Amino acid sequence: MKRGWSRRLGDRVVRHPRQEELTPLHIPMPPLRQPGVRFESPLILLFGVGSLVAIGTFLLWLPWFNTTGEFAPFLTALFTATSAGTDTGLSIVDTATFWNPTGQTIIMALILIGGVAMMSAATFLLVIFTQRISLSNQLIMREFTGVSHLGGLVRLAVQVASVALIIQALGFLLLLWRFLPIFDLGQAVWHALFLSVSAFNNAGFTILPDSDSLSRFQMETWVLGIVGALTILGGISYSVMADMVRNRRFKRLTLDTRLVLVVSLGLWVVGALVIFLSEFNNEDTLKALPLSNRAINSLFMSVSPRTAGFTTIDLSQTEIHTNLFMTSLMFIGGASGSIAGGIKVNTLAVLLVAVVATIRGRGQAAAFGREIPPAQIQRALAVAFLGISFVFSVAFLLVMTERIPFERLLFETVSAFGTSGLTAGVTPLLSSWGQTVIAITMFVGHIGPLTFALALAQGQRRALYRYSQERVRIG
Repeated sequence: MKRGWSRRLGDRVVRHPRQEELTPLHIPMPPLRQPGVRFESPLILLFGVGSLVAIGTFLLWLPWFNTTGEFAPFLTALFTATSAGTDTGLSIVDTATFWNPTGQTIIMALILIGGVAMMSAATFLLVIFTQRISLSNQLIMREFTGVSHLGGLVRLAVQVASVALIIQALGFLLLLWRFLPIFDLGQAVWHALFLSVSAFNNAGFTILPDSDSLSRFQMETWVLGIVGALTILGGISYSVMADMVRNRRFKRLTLDTRLVLVVSLGLWVVGALVIFLSEFNNEDTLKALPLSNRAINSLFMSVSPRTAGFTTIDLSQTEIHTNLFMTSLMFIGGASGSIAGGIKVNTLAVLLVAVVATIRGRGQAAAFGREIPPAQIQRALAVAFLGISFVFSVAFLLVMTERIPFERLLFETVSAFGTSGLTAGVTPLLSSWGQTVIAITMFVGHIGPLTFALALAQGQRRALYRYSQERVRIG
């Protein structure tokens, strides 16, 4: 350190040693390779999802994939491709009647690729374009999948895709068993396959005839149970499932897995209770159902908003406070590294642990005997703050252009950002401008929180110096 710099700043900063000062002189340091901006950064998610949406838009725009026999309106094709590619489920046309079976197949393919298969595709793209998996790519994929080790990412990608396909195949068989008495063989196979893919990938699209989402199956515990289980498995991430299979006992699970399970379970229980009590006497939603079916539908509607967007009741008829609570569930979303959107339940768990530690006067945030690094708390705060800011900005734009009550616009905005797909019937009523804004919101909600978190993790460095502390008044 130069003497002059020490005199000027010595009383204001605390300097950390540089890396070369900590490295023994006899150990040569390898030269640092400048990573390629395009494929060595979290922006690869932007390129991948953007390309998928662009291809889907072009295909759905063609006249051969809809029932009119004419070119589909471009905004309709763009909105549907964005909703399917981001696994959201919002739509401005009826999927079952506007798109023919080939068009529905394209939508199902977009859902599948935009879901868990996207993780595998991203890994293979990194290998193809860089010829080898660099440390930068490994760190990105570790954050993306939630897996702690850095090696074997190609094998990991194959495992993720294989597990996803196996789960969807099992869901298809279980749904097919129930659909066979209802539909003919061809329809039963097609509806079971489409619903299984849509449920596991948390898309919320349905093509069931004479049914608004899953309202036709309000009394079908089997169908709601299978769809709910697929939704949960798709929303808790591969790493959580793998950790549970490997360790089995709760105490042996990683802190990440334990936080995801505990907070998710709490949200499901609290959500079911709130919906059950709020809609118990609502004649337009749950009152006409038997008591047991009210409880089952309440639990299903607690699971679905955070990730999938299936519904068994008309959300335009639910109480305002019910929709407000669902809005918070959609904003939270599923687990990090999963197909679900939102700020992620891991982010919420970290913030809750930090808040509890602050209230109890502890200097460190800890849960289950493990301390959470301050850098992760800072990232969680940044993701949550930017998510709230983005949702508020979008809702503000829509309020200025649409003549629809604010609470309904907020519900639709959060549904798009959280890629939930629940709707109170607002999306088809929006102007072209409003539908374009919602489409952008779906895209940002699908890759934004994850991309930002990856960028923060990738760019984190140990500071060479720190400023002296000075307190700021709070409260």
